[in-house]
Amino acid sequence: MPEIKLNWTILCLVTVMCGSGCAASRTKLSLPLAQSEARGSSGDVPNERADSHQQAVVEEEHTPMRYGPSVRPSSAGPDDSDGDIQPVSHELEAAPVSNVSSEPVVASQNWSLAAIESLALQQNPAVLQASASAHKAMGYRGQVGLKPNPVVGYQASQLADRGTDQHVAFIEQDIVLGDKLRKNQRVLNQEIQSQLWEVETQRFRVLTDIRQRFYEALAAQRRMELAAEFEEVAIKGVTFAEARVSAKEGTRPEVLQAEIQLKQIQLQRRQASAAFTGAWKQLMATAGMPDVQPGTLDGVLSDSVEAKDWAAIKAQILAASPELQGARARLARARANVDRQQAQAIPNLSLLVGAGRDNGTGSGMINTQVGLPLPIHNKNQGNIAAAHAEFCRASQDVRRTELSIEARIAEVGRDYESAAAAVDQYHQEILPRAQETLELAEQGYKAGEFDFLQVLIARRTFFDANLEYVNAQVCLAKASVLADGQVLVGGLDTTRDTEFDSGLRDQTMSGQ
Repeated sequence: MPEIKLNWTILCLVTVMCGSGCAASRTKLSLPLAQSEARGSSGDVPNERADSHQQAVVEEEHTPMRYGPSVRPSSAGPDDSDGDIQPVSHELEAAPVSNVSSEPVVASQNWSLAAIESLALQQNPAVLQASASAHKAMGYRGQVGLKPNPVVGYQASQLADRGTDQHVAFIEQDIVLGDKLRKNQRVLNQEIQSQLWEVETQRFRVLTDIRQRFYEALAAQRRMELAAEFEEVAIKGVTFAEARVSAKEGTRPEVLQAEIQLKQIQLQRRQASAAFTGAWKQLMATAGMPDVQPGTLDGVLSDSVEAKDWAAIKAQILAASPELQGARARLARARANVDRQQAQAIPNLSLLVGAGRDNGTGSGMINTQVGLPLPIHNKNQGNIAAAHAEFCRASQDVRRTELSIEARIAEVGRDYESAAAAVDQYHQEILPRAQETLELAEQGYKAGEFDFLQVLIARRTFFDANLEYVNAQVCLAKASVLADGQVLVGGLDTTRDTEFDSGLRDQTMSGQ
């Protein structure tokens, strides 16, 4: 009867300890992706801003791993939460990297900007790369919070001395103290938030690059149209000059000058065609579709100028910039890591419980053992100092990012105002006068009032004015796109990968 009770005791111990060590592995994880607060001059970030509270769902277990462009970070408020795992609102949605189609996209007759943008967010490899890094951080987040596995074993002693042998079944469990596993997850929570903002930043970069390349190609397409239109004018000029020579009213140099101007226009038409092909290839490469053959772009270059309040634009960009939000998330991550490293010196408890039978006495026995390392020599002081230094570095990175954004806004404002002045001047004053001059010169030449050189100059002035007008229009469009795109460019630049792995859990279990 005592032996039955003893075996029942051993079974209960094994069941309880195994359950406590492994129950957490089946839970479905989701997290609040909180943004860190901007603090004052005590080493934290200045200029506190209140952001709207938005959350993002991250479901890890029983959900197929998906990497793609629909990743959305939260815009949560100050990071004074305790890092608890809570349900949130937007799921990471995207196509698997392995399922991204490598087949060429069929060329369309007309390509709109909206259609190219939509395809770019699905095909651009940098967006998919950033999304994969976010999922990578999620995987590490799940790993660093796992409890240590229990050890179940059997021990026998005095086996050679029959009749006095002892048999013991035991279970050993390390118990993590100092809330280190939860603090591990707090660090990785902020790293995930940083990676999600990296995805959002890359989306803006891709969209800005697509729009700029689109307007560059659209301008090249417009230059081809202008060259074709003016080529017809130049051909008529050659024909008219030859007719004057045949009528004994003109001279051979007039014909040669008209032919030279025609050849120059034809050369510019070929150059515009080459520029369009190059701009098209850049556009489609940025969209992730380099094999698409040139088609026709469906769009217009605006001839209206909109006044912009650059102070309001700067405030809006600084409040909503995903680039700046990512820097703040890395600051919150550094703050969480300082707290985590300070907890490392708290030792873990090692607990062993065994139960068995002593055949020498014919009775059962229960053994217990408790131990923990003494933090005498290693108090994790080096890692704590490094964590403080990283926090200081992350704080300065937030400030650096703010200044970089402000500098880019100033540059965009300068380019926009310069282009706006040019577009307005050409549209309102220069082009109408160039058109009138050309018409008067052609009429006067036919009437014998102007010499042929004046006609050539009027034609060239008209053509060059139109080309300069197109240049001003594309500069205006590109500057406006930059302002709308959070002054972010680099759609094919490599993205920032996660800087963490499961090393925090290894550090938690080392205890020494």
